[in-house]
Amino acid sequence: METLRERKKQRTREALLRVAVELFTTRGYEGTTVDDIADAVGVSQRTFFRYFAGKEDAALALDEMTVAHFVEAVRARPAHEPPLQALRQAVLEGWDTLHEVVDSVVPVERFLALYRVIESTPVLLAAHLRRSVESEEALARVLAEREDVDPETDPRPRLTVAAFGGVMRMTERRWMTDGDFSLEAMRELTVSHLELLGPALAGEWLPYTKT
Repeated sequence: METLRERKKQRTREALLRVAVELFTTRGYEGTTVDDIADAVGVSQRTFFRYFAGKEDAALALDEMTVAHFVEAVRARPAHEPPLQALRQAVLEGWDTLHEVVDSVVPVERFLALYRVIESTPVLLAAHLRRSVESEEALARVLAEREDVDPETDPRPRLTVAAFGGVMRMTERRWMTDGDFSLEAMRELTVSHLELLGPALAGEWLPYTKT
């Protein structure tokens, strides 16, 4: 059972994260300092560093929460699903249940605004991509476990995750430039791009019609 001390620590962390997200999305990442975040919550800078290694860590914390949720969703997919189908269903389920992950901290709309900050801030984007490599390795190992193969000798888990990750990166970039920053738009792009993956890799390239 969670103790009173643990609940208090969780509330403090969520308060720091909530304020950090609000400041990053209103003032910008570079326009926000650790002191700004700590002062707004009414704690010391030292307290902030008990929970986050720095601004970058706070900016990417929600994204890490959603990635962890996605990895566990893949692990929980029915065993009979082929790897790519399991990834597809898990990511769509992730968009549908995103509020369950982030609502305890910020509304989904604020999280999506933070996503745009990450994508448009070079230092955060670089860190996001670096962490994505680590996440993809974890995901490949989940697929290997599901399929009962050794990822060190069988390249298919990493190849599948690499192809899937490429689709998701393209989806993120398209979402950033299309101008519709809603969750529904992100989900629709994800569906359309994943449906094109198989034909693009193995099928004949017929004239493309945007749906």
